Amino acid sequence: MRPRTWVLLLAAVFAVLQLANVTGRDTPDSKNYLSYALSLSGAGKREAAAVTIDHYCAGRAAIAHRRQNVDVVRFHAPDPAPRVREECREREWRAVEARLAAGETGGHTVPFMPERFMRIFEVRPGYPVFLVPFVGLLGAAWGLWAAGVVITCGGGVLAFLVLRTLSVPVPLALTGMALFCVLPCGTTAMRPMTEGLLLALTLAALWGCALVLEGRRTRAGVALVCAALFALFTVKHSQALFLGSGLAAAGAAIAVRRRWRGAAPGRGVAALAAAGCAGVLGTVLLARLLHYPSVSDSVQDLLTDHFARPDRERPWAEFFQLQGNFWMEWLRRQLWEPLFVAALAAGAAGARRRPAFGAFLAAAAATGILNQAGHPDINIWGDRLITLAWLLPVLGVPLLLEPVVRRAVVPTQGTPVELAR
Repeated sequence: MRPRTWVLLLAAVFAVLQLANVTGRDTPDSKNYLSYALSLSGAGKREAAAVTIDHYCAGRAAIAHRRQNVDVVRFHAPDPAPRVREECREREWRAVEARLAAGETGGHTVPFMPERFMRIFEVRPGYPVFLVPFVGLLGAAWGLWAAGVVITCGGGVLAFLVLRTLSVPVPLALTGMALFCVLPCGTTAMRPMTEGLLLALTLAALWGCALVLEGRRTRAGVALVCAALFALFTVKHSQALFLGSGLAAAGAAIAVRRRWRGAAPGRGVAALAAAGCAGVLGTVLLARLLHYPSVSDSVQDLLTDHFARPDRERPWAEFFQLQGNFWMEWLRRQLWEPLFVAALAAGAAGARRRPAFGAFLAAAAATGILNQAGHPDINIWGDRLITLAWLLPVLGVPLLLEPVVRRAVVPTQGTPVELAR
């Protein structure tokens, strides 16, 4: 079969497998994004609240039903789903009604939380805009599911394109696509949250880097990087800041290394570094111009349980103390189950086979570490903030396996057998 057929087949298999979990993927923040999308579709506050609460509580009820089915003590008890659904609906409507009555009716999101907290989601229109056609055509449950499938499969296709641009054989490029889907980045991308789009757009930026470094389409590659950074700003502006900084640092490191060896840095590397610097500068200026929440607001949000408590008087001292505690506990858990650390090591070893691209790949993966460092919460929904670091093994492992695959090309009567055309 042609490569495109294999890509479509992998995407179809992944989509079929995701039918096992159409509901129950939501996090509390998913309510904010869904209500934002419904508002953009023309729904009023109460209509958006009704649809969002019904969907979210149905998911909580489904999870409760599944858990009881496998509870060795209570599996024969009455189904808890109706009770969980009604309790959830009552709790959510009580909070929303109180805030609507208090006049919290501005913005696009339904006031599920204090207004200061909801402001964080008001400045992230990118993901809700993406959801609008899916939710409008398929409803909340199937619309969010379909959007997750499209995002995840799109990320897998981008991983395939990055590896093919680097001249990796088709089987290994397909391996990269499969790794994106089966590793935690695929699971996280299926959640109705921004992380899926962050992963896909970061891969788009890496595709642009690969195009530039391979000397194929320098202008198109730089334009793709700039477009990805702008789109990241609309989805989550901190990620645009992190990725722009990473690309600039990677470009500078490559230029210094080449200068040290007596070689020219190269126009492509300089262009990518310039694009990263432009992304950083543009993000900072636009965030200030649009009065986006500051870093201090983010720290206070973390330390006050989403502004449910008074602001901390010494937030930064507490934040850095929490950082130390978090990373010690995180390292202890990773050494207990070292799959993530081993995957990062394998990805780094593969990235070294393409030193220039490997620097940009490592910079992109490091944004996951920065995301997690900005929210040192050990119980934040399955390590979703650090998921961007999984891009290192997604692209690095196929690069690591490339010599093995190429050595497997056995000459037959003087003519090598091609693994991929």
